[in-house]
Amino acid sequence: MKPTKLELATGLSRERYLGGNYIAVIEGLEGLGELRELHVENQRLPLGEKLLFDPRTLHSLAKSLCILNISNNNIDDITDLELLENLNQLIAVDNQLLHVKDLEFLLNKLMKLWKIDLNGNPVCLKPKYRDRLILVSKSLEFLDGKEIKNIERQFLMNWKASKDAKKISKKRSSKNEDASNSLISNFKTMHHIVPVYYPQVGKPKLAFFSEIQRYPVNANASPESS
Repeated sequence: MKPTKLELATGLSRERYLGGNYIAVIEGLEGLGELRELHVENQRLPLGEKLLFDPRTLHSLAKSLCILNISNNNIDDITDLELLENLNQLIAVDNQLLHVKDLEFLLNKLMKLWKIDLNGNPVCLKPKYRDRLILVSKSLEFLDGKEIKNIERQFLMNWKASKDAKKISKKRSSKNEDASNSLISNFKTMHHIVPVYYPQVGKPKLAFFSEIQRYPVNANASPESS
């Protein structure tokens, strides 16, 4: 059976359970202004195709939708869900999400999201994946079925603050070092510092070419006077 577009008649129902169908595009929901839950997981899509959302439908659900299940639909990008400002639960397991930065962007937008499940996505294998998502979202309480403890979030926040402070300190130190090297370079360029040995003392002393040029040695002078 060929996948179809989802076009539902308007109504007062607050939930839609449409998993396991042949839906390729979520659209035609502009009249469902009271819809709070939408379950469209496990659509039977042809190989290589993914479930898509019509922007007009997302705009229409922006204020009402709270729970969304889009699992196992070959989805590789969910940043367009940023429009769902009241979304508090997102289930998107077994898709093709790959980039942590895309998830950080989305979590920054969804300020009411307290539960997200992304198990089975390639992104879950990325270094610091869990840590980064916890740090970017203060509202998140459950990630991939595991509760986020206050002590875990606080530890990560302290670690990030310490890391940021070290970066700032290193940057300032580098700037100071560059400034110091610049001053020394300018000083050397102006004065041409060289060590000069005086026979009667036997120890090197710093002298400037500019001073030597100011007091040239007399070729007829005795060694003592030189």
